[in-house]
Amino acid sequence: MSFRRISAMFLRHTYLYRHSFTRLIEIVYWPLLDLLLWGFVSLYITKLSAEGQSTPNFLGIFLGALILWDILFRSQQGISVSFLEEVWARNFLNLFVSPLTINEYLVSLMMVSLFKVVVVFLVSSLLAWLLYSFNLFIIGLYLLPFMINLIIFGWSIGILTTAFILRFGQQAEVLAWGIAFLFQPVSAVFYPLAVLPGFLQVAARFVPASYVFEGMRAVIMGQSFPAVYLLKALGLNLIYLFLVLLLFFHMFKAVRVKGLLAHMGE
Repeated sequence: MSFRRISAMFLRHTYLYRHSFTRLIEIVYWPLLDLLLWGFVSLYITKLSAEGQSTPNFLGIFLGALILWDILFRSQQGISVSFLEEVWARNFLNLFVSPLTINEYLVSLMMVSLFKVVVVFLVSSLLAWLLYSFNLFIIGLYLLPFMINLIIFGWSIGILTTAFILRFGQQAEVLAWGIAFLFQPVSAVFYPLAVLPGFLQVAARFVPASYVFEGMRAVIMGQSFPAVYLLKALGLNLIYLFLVLLLFFHMFKAVRVKGLLAHMGE
């Protein structure tokens, strides 16, 4: 064992952090998100216990939240990771010297995203039923608008990710794996918005997913269908999707003018 060789390899990896903002952020990013998410879950359970309340179908609420969150995450991954596949294969130049347009390319990524969402949803729903006797379809036809809103929001995040990767290159790849989780604490996935502190409640009102998960809990707990929540979520989703598409087309045009497409993945 040579300490000199060990220290050389240690320095080789730690020096990467000196010139990589994304690597530095990642050290803090995941512990902070875990602390926020599970801290608020614990606060919610503690609050219910202190007030002597009981939550109907607590298991159903958590399993439903997990399955719906996975729909959002996979719809984002279906776009951003499929985009990265082309980056890793250094295939962008081949694609865009063909008649393929950027609009057609984006639509194809959305179709890949939908395929992944359907597969993940079916597998997750089946496993939840087999392992925990939980039937997500108790939500009924309301499940469809919930899923549509989460898919559109996932698309917006995925397209935003690809725009940043186009602009900043492979150093922004980490966003493909973690940017969706940035919205998780303020999406109220496993707890109601009322658990959040005031300033985070304000932020959550601008996150479409928060309305979806609030609505899911209401339906599972036997309350009336929250149509207003879903309309708010849809309105925000359409605005965000329009804005990220504008950003993506702007980034793509800038990269193409600078001749950087041929160097994607290098």
